[in-house]
Amino acid sequence: MLTNFGMKKDFSGSRSTTNIITPMLSTETTKPQLNTAFLRRLQNPDRPVVIFDGAMGTNLQSQNLTAEDFGGAEYEGCNEYLVITKPEAVAKVHRDFLAAGADVVETDSFGASPLVLAEYDLADRAYELSRKAAELARSCADEFTTPEKPRFVAGSIGPGTKLPTLGHITYDELKASFMVQAEGLYDGGADLFIVETCQDVLQIKAALSAFEAVFAKKGARLPLMVSVTMEIQGTMLVGTDISGVLAILEPFPISVLGLNCATGPDLMTSHIKYLSENSPFPISCIPNAGLPENIGGQAHYKMTPEEYTTAMTQFIAEHGVQIVGGCCGTRPAHIKALADAVEHTPLKEREVRQNTVGEIREPLAYTPAAASIYSAQTYQQDNSFLIVGERLNASGSKKVRTLLNEDDWDGLLAIAKSQVKEGAHMLDVNVDYVGRDGERDMRELVSRLVKHTMLPLMLDSTEWTKMEAGLKVAGGKCLLNSTNYEDGEERFFKVLQLAKEYGAGVVIGCIDEEGMARTAQKKFEIAQRAYQDALKFGLPPHELFFDTLALPISTGIEED
Repeated sequence: MLTNFGMKKDFSGSRSTTNIITPMLSTETTKPQLNTAFLRRLQNPDRPVVIFDGAMGTNLQSQNLTAEDFGGAEYEGCNEYLVITKPEAVAKVHRDFLAAGADVVETDSFGASPLVLAEYDLADRAYELSRKAAELARSCADEFTTPEKPRFVAGSIGPGTKLPTLGHITYDELKASFMVQAEGLYDGGADLFIVETCQDVLQIKAALSAFEAVFAKKGARLPLMVSVTMEIQGTMLVGTDISGVLAILEPFPISVLGLNCATGPDLMTSHIKYLSENSPFPISCIPNAGLPENIGGQAHYKMTPEEYTTAMTQFIAEHGVQIVGGCCGTRPAHIKALADAVEHTPLKEREVRQNTVGEIREPLAYTPAAASIYSAQTYQQDNSFLIVGERLNASGSKKVRTLLNEDDWDGLLAIAKSQVKEGAHMLDVNVDYVGRDGERDMRELVSRLVKHTMLPLMLDSTEWTKMEAGLKVAGGKCLLNSTNYEDGEERFFKVLQLAKEYGAGVVIGCIDEEGMARTAQKKFEIAQRAYQDALKFGLPPHELFFDTLALPISTGIEED
């Protein structure tokens, strides 16, 4: 039996909003402080809408740069290298958008990660180029800053060229690459990070983990903005719909969630509406100037500044979109028209989280859910209880153990698919089997399940390393099962730490160092202890499930 206390404020009767204190860490460890300058601007009631700049690539191309400007034919097309070879071209783009009225300019660093720059044999210069890009944008923003209209720099981080969900790259490799890029942008003076044009939710998780590592190193954190790309078919490139996007990213301490690129504003309307009605975050919308048309081998965007502005002001007034700007095809004229119109456009009010760092987050309009890489699965079902299929369990199934021993992944997938057909809402995955490499088994099985089934996963193991192996290939929103105090607090806290880092919920069993609780009172005491420990980590009530472990009479154990 699983019980979720997600809709209650607090087990003990008072809501906790204490700072995150990780019991495993030294008491001398301090939580990085948040740079709030951009957030204060975002929360300004007199000027609630923030305007980002337009397209970097489009406006660099309009300058008719030569191979020599890029530093030679081998670097032609590497816009990120221009901060070294032709910084005045990049500065012109920044200044033109600032003059048009942009509050925020994005750095010329979209592809400045080692993995992307390796295509130009520039991987070893990723930190340098990222830092230079931020310094250049910072200098331009400072030129235009006034007390009445401060200007900000967003460190632009693109998705790269490899999708971890499809196995093109590992989570750890991608995280390491993002860390180099993020540290350069941080040291160059960025006010916030924006990971944008996101095509794979697992890639977003790797980026967010990289940012946290940089913040821990620097001792201060920046606001985080995530901008996903929804293709014409209505999902991200790997197939994630907007409900899945929100469920997967809701656990993370981001400041803004929105959309950019791929389409014009017209094809973003349904996604923006969903976020307006369900998201606890401020919303951003940074579309292309319509869909591109191929003319003479070049992409052309035909949406006029007036058409673009009409669509964007509707998003502001009808859906409460608070951050607007332009992606491919947008020029200073688009941003100027938008900036002028925003002055006369009322923002629809929405209830949003002001800061999710160090506080227990409230769901607000969000309905707590797990998610596959395709879509969300709410914890509370309208016409049923939440059904977890538990047949993929090596601890309790001889058939699963046999299939594992034969490395028969297709056979294991067939078991999963049969549970989908029979009405499961979520799949439990347990590969605990003595004598096998459990981390490999979890990684191999989960990497297949996420692509071939539509259900969220519950990663089930008595060893946290196996859980993490699954989390590194599961882009969706998972639950972590078999968590308890049986092996002491250290193991329990490690699982909470995994839930925090990877954005997972937790299933807590009523077991402590003395064994499984036998009475209702003892079960309650263990649950209450776990609840309070989870809150200290910053996990909210709506992500906690309790397994009371009431054994059936069929066990034959006299004391039960």
